[in-house]
Amino acid sequence: MSRYDGATAAVIGGSIGGLTAALLLRDLGFSVQVFERTPTPLDGRGGGIVLQPDTVRWFTERSSQQPQSLHTSTEWVQYLDTDNHVIDRDQRTWTYTSWGTFYRALLADFGTADYHLGEFACGFDQDERGATVRFVSGRTVTADLVVFADGITSTARERLDPTAQLIYSGYVGWRGTVPEHELSDGTRELLGNAISYSVVPHSHITLYPIPGEAGAGRSGTEPGDRLMNYVWYRNVPAGPELSEMLIDKRGIPGKVSLHPGQVQDRYVDEMREAASRMLAPAAAEVVTATATPYVQVVQDVRSSRMADGRVALIGDAACGARPHAAAGTAKAAADAWALSAALDEADGDVAAALRKWEPAQLELSSRLLDRVVDMGERSQFRNTWVPGDPSLRFGLYGPGR
Repeated sequence: MSRYDGATAAVIGGSIGGLTAALLLRDLGFSVQVFERTPTPLDGRGGGIVLQPDTVRWFTERSSQQPQSLHTSTEWVQYLDTDNHVIDRDQRTWTYTSWGTFYRALLADFGTADYHLGEFACGFDQDERGATVRFVSGRTVTADLVVFADGITSTARERLDPTAQLIYSGYVGWRGTVPEHELSDGTRELLGNAISYSVVPHSHITLYPIPGEAGAGRSGTEPGDRLMNYVWYRNVPAGPELSEMLIDKRGIPGKVSLHPGQVQDRYVDEMREAASRMLAPAAAEVVTATATPYVQVVQDVRSSRMADGRVALIGDAACGARPHAAAGTAKAAADAWALSAALDEADGDVAAALRKWEPAQLELSSRLLDRVVDMGERSQFRNTWVPGDPSLRFGLYGPGR
């Protein structure tokens, strides 16, 4: 019998990090409920995810689902010049998934009975007996443990560290996907088995293939069924220029991102023209073929605290780091796995487990944030992003790790 049988946990945020935490807590014996702020299922949102060991660990160790069915893979990391010539190539295997594919798999394992949509957590209080979360709907939930996995705009972070503020990097990420079969033969051949980079002054783009939405009986992971995914980093000054760009087609200003189909046409047109002029032709073909590109504001934030009594912050809620190390989902999963281990080793004392768990995760956040800030500065402002430099490799714990 688990020491947590009969204990309750509330996870605030039903994305990949929140679902990973919920599954691990349930394995410890907690009765877990997940509360997601959006009113409709998250399926299909977002683009590609680089799968690092912590991200996929649930499926390799505890799930009956086969991880091979969830990802694509490539064998090379390559840099292209403006004539599509490969100027640096390193044999290094990486695997990828799409946000929707991975989310669906985690939700299938957790189930929907205790997964609540349309519940926006706006505050919490706690005492020695439990923590109570308040929701905009008027609902309140009291649990022995509350895990906030509610992303970079976390409502709980301000309670734990009021000084932690979002800091704009000076650039945005244009993102999108294109069905691989819509690309030219030459582009498919050049990009299909690699992470590909095109580095230009004050900018770079990264591309790799992810699972597509294939028909019945198909996984979407085979060449031709896949999507080519990319993120292109472009400088936009803070202030009126950025604010105007983040007003969507409905006239609603955004702070973190604009979703597919919401970016004003004039910005999409300019982005496509710039891609054709600046990037390697294969990369430009992918960008210009994207039907509904979208924009992600690249920002940093790190809380100096991740635990307070019975309340924990994980993933982007605790540390939102630039995507250059492809470690965002890995960090959320690593936080969840470390929390599970600390709780397992504790004698049922939730607060003591959180105190033990916090220091190492804070240190991991600090190291990751320092590294990705340097990577971004090298690319976007210092122009010292050198093709093939091993210090620029993906990895949560360090380059290539």
